[in-house]
Amino acid sequence: MVNGAVFFLVVNFIIAICFALVFAVVAVRSQSRQAALWFSAGFAVASLSALSELFVAYTDLSKLFAVLAFATVLGGMILLRFGIGELYGVRIAPFWAISFFTLCILLDLFIYGLPRSTLRHALSYQTPFALVILTSAAAVFASRRRARIDRVLGYLLTATGLHFFAKAGLAVTAGAGVAATDYIRTNYALISQGSTAVLIVAVGLTLLSVLVLDIMADERSNSERDVLSDLANRRGFENGVAAARLVAPAVRHSVITCDIDRFKSINDTFGHHAGDKVIRAFADLLKSGAAPNFIVGRIGGEEFAVFMPNTTVETAMLFASSVRRGATGITVEGLPPTLTVSASFGVAEIPVGESLDDAMRRADMALYEAKRAGRNCVRQARQTRSGSPDIRLVT
Repeated sequence: MVNGAVFFLVVNFIIAICFALVFAVVAVRSQSRQAALWFSAGFAVASLSALSELFVAYTDLSKLFAVLAFATVLGGMILLRFGIGELYGVRIAPFWAISFFTLCILLDLFIYGLPRSTLRHALSYQTPFALVILTSAAAVFASRRRARIDRVLGYLLTATGLHFFAKAGLAVTAGAGVAATDYIRTNYALISQGSTAVLIVAVGLTLLSVLVLDIMADERSNSERDVLSDLANRRGFENGVAAARLVAPAVRHSVITCDIDRFKSINDTFGHHAGDKVIRAFADLLKSGAAPNFIVGRIGGEEFAVFMPNTTVETAMLFASSVRRGATGITVEGLPPTLTVSASFGVAEIPVGESLDDAMRRADMALYEAKRAGRNCVRQARQTRSGSPDIRLVT
């Protein structure tokens, strides 16, 4: 009849193999592909420890497989540490990892003949595992990533690392057998493998969650990005503005809408390829002048918008005027040097409580007025006392 420890060894092997396969699949879509591959390799190597433990008990090569069981667990953890280093930007040098692994194997060979229920053996055996996992936790906490899932992973790795010291104490109190061949028949083995199963699942699922959330964030970012201009599209612009206004709901903001003048004639005369170059050049002009907290988007074919958090309309006017002047200096391959690119601008301040749609409607009215006034100018929309827009020429 199969005892509980053997059952958990088989379960742990299956769990580790499943995680290895899942991480290999996730690596195909993840931007953190290298980290996912390290995780896959780590779980694959660690899974071999379960088979090694079984061979310790049921073959005549107990010492060889006992060392292999130790080496595969430690090797798998070190590979996971490489993956965490890639994911969190806190890497370890391969030289030190290999040196540490080699010294720990020598330590395991040295203590192999000691009774496994002694504190000397138990601490010597479990400490290398604890150190690797605790350094992984330290890497998570030392990184710039501060999402909730990252903190959960850091705390979970800390608990996992400390649990190896608890296992050393349990080996002494519960008894881990005199020799390696006794381990699988002890109550300590049942508890140890059971706790390992829980922690494998917890750590594996948390690492998987980190990668999947990154994939989701990347997909969301792509869905909110305009490929041609590398600016936010309308959806990304509106979502960015909503997030910015949540951070500062009780202050005035400003919004600018702008439109490249006579863009259709550029496309019709010089081709869409030249028109695309104009779009990219104008987008680069907007990005180069925008502050880091500005939200810049391409909201239509040749239409753009800039949201300026906690910015007065006077400052927004200065920014729009600066971009207007810069646009006339744009040079694009495929367009004659005599052709001047220009743009028209509408600027509106967003009072507290006004919706983005209403503010952009007022900015658009100012923009249309700039178009009717001959283009290549900036106009500001102000609110009259009656609440109707009062469009005023400022430049």
